[in-house]
Amino acid sequence: MPAFHYVAINSDGKEQKGVIEAESEKHARQLLRDKAFVPLNLRPAQEKKAAGKTGRLSAFSRQKGLSSKELALFTRQFATLLSAGLPVEESLAAVAEQTEKQRIKALILSVRSKVVEGHALASALREHPEAFTALFCATVAAGEKTGHLDKVLVRLAEYTEQQWQMKQKLKTALIYPAMIVLVAFGIVGFLLEYVVPKMIAVYGHLNQALPLMTEILIAVSGFVKSYGLYVLIAIVAGVFMWRRALKRSEALREKSHYFLMRLPLIGYAVKTADTARFSRTLSILSASGVPVLEAMTISAQLITTIPIRHAVEDAVHRVREGASIHLALKQTGYFPPMSIHMIASGEASGQLESMLERVAKNQEDEISRLIEVALALFEPAIILIMGVIVLFIVLAVLLPIFNLNEFTG
Repeated sequence: MPAFHYVAINSDGKEQKGVIEAESEKHARQLLRDKAFVPLNLRPAQEKKAAGKTGRLSAFSRQKGLSSKELALFTRQFATLLSAGLPVEESLAAVAEQTEKQRIKALILSVRSKVVEGHALASALREHPEAFTALFCATVAAGEKTGHLDKVLVRLAEYTEQQWQMKQKLKTALIYPAMIVLVAFGIVGFLLEYVVPKMIAVYGHLNQALPLMTEILIAVSGFVKSYGLYVLIAIVAGVFMWRRALKRSEALREKSHYFLMRLPLIGYAVKTADTARFSRTLSILSASGVPVLEAMTISAQLITTIPIRHAVEDAVHRVREGASIHLALKQTGYFPPMSIHMIASGEASGQLESMLERVAKNQEDEISRLIEVALALFEPAIILIMGVIVLFIVLAVLLPIFNLNEFTG
């Protein structure tokens, strides 16, 4: 049964938005009237863009995708219901009913309406690329073909939950360093803006030359006081324009990715993260019954670093021409030797999926270690840098006092 977005006036005279299932738009309006609602706007849930604007803001905005947490929760609930023996359309209806957010409910009901019309689940999911990735849709399609959709969705649920947990872990780990940086810059800015000028003003009547450190501090403080706000605005505008340029130009993104890969620690982290993502995706797709070449193609598309993605796409062409997977990946130069040996062992023993999963696990553990080491080094480094800055400010202020006898003599 199709789903419809609606905006209506409820019995209290307040505007209310939501989603309702009905056989037609006329039926949907009747159902709203039965609830004592006065319908104002109504449109099918499949439409992603807003209706035309009236005298107010548009009634509906562009439909957004799902966050990692929302996708993980949807996949787990859907997999649980399918494993319990419920049909696909009933499982989708139950998950939609369980969801409190109208945006997600509309998305699920839109998928369900396609399934009820006779479309395959994977086809219905592909109607919403903003919410469901190529990996998700291809894995679901493979599960439908093999008749093991519930097992495939359980594997997908574990994967999405793992990705969400990793993001949460990284965000949590970055909170403390971010707070340190913000507080440190705030303190230094306050000192240079308000405290230092008042203390340095004491030395203004002296005709003697001030120490070099004091002269530097006076110059920096004056610059911050006069141009600090403009510099901050310029930095924010520069970051915004840079990110916008990166989105528009793939050539610029590729150059920036090459630059990141050349950096000592960041480059290694980027390579490790992408090889882990590729191995994990290929493992899931292969275990779900997706053909190897198709699985490699989809896995390559999910690699975020453009040079690595192009290298893996070349590897897919070599495999299509008859090369073994481990040799094709070895020629990219981005996969560590241990990973190549494990993939070769998996090919030889017929256990490629399990070996790819081990490779992904090893690479993900390596990423976790890199994050821990980076954070462990970052915190004392910031404290040390701020200590040096504060020491410089203190010395610059006190040196003229130490030389006061020379100034007045």
